[in-house]
Amino acid sequence: MNAIIETQNLDKIYGNDGATTAALKDVSINIQAGESVAIVGKSGSGKSTLLHILATLDRPTSGKLFVDGHDTTSLKHQELDKLRNEKFGFVFQQFFLNARNTCLENVVLPLVIQGVGARQRNERGLAMLSVVGLAEFAKQKANDLSGGQKQRLCIARALITNPQIIFADEPTGNLDSENGRSIIEFLFRLQREKGMTLIIVTHDHELALMCNRMITIKDGVILGETV
Repeated sequence: MNAIIETQNLDKIYGNDGATTAALKDVSINIQAGESVAIVGKSGSGKSTLLHILATLDRPTSGKLFVDGHDTTSLKHQELDKLRNEKFGFVFQQFFLNARNTCLENVVLPLVIQGVGARQRNERGLAMLSVVGLAEFAKQKANDLSGGQKQRLCIARALITNPQIIFADEPTGNLDSENGRSIIEFLFRLQREKGMTLIIVTHDHELALMCNRMITIKDGVILGETV
């Protein structure tokens, strides 16, 4: 397998010289293409900060981030936007759906950003809604869905561009245990079928154990990895 994500000596410092906080300290990790990785740690450990940097949603203070062998550190904002849109999919604890738009309109939004024509994006959107079991809700408003259905819609939106990497930040945080378990099983099944890399931030130990590898972080420092 090839490393799809590699970090070298990442540091992330917030604040100014008078009062600074080191959120990440000398973080060097490798994530292989096609594997599932859990990043675990207590609240405030730096796990979400690490995920945001891996996903290029935030920049490190120092160090390097390579995605598919390419150094992203010096890329401009527009280049990073293009990278995220083409290679990444996101599933967050908050759904970040456009509540007044239909399910179909929500799921095809990344294709709109890519400039895909209306006919093709609607065909792909309907096919993806079918994959996640929401085909019958295509014309309904996203706000009318249940919590579990909203998260499945988010997964459909994350997968619509056939991304190489899915980033999931506490993806079951707003769901009850039954819906959460169903969503996770569904997400892992799709990840295996499509050969994607799955990176999950979670405090759920049971969920972390389902991944190929678990990276433990505390006070911004990587304590170790469990396979």
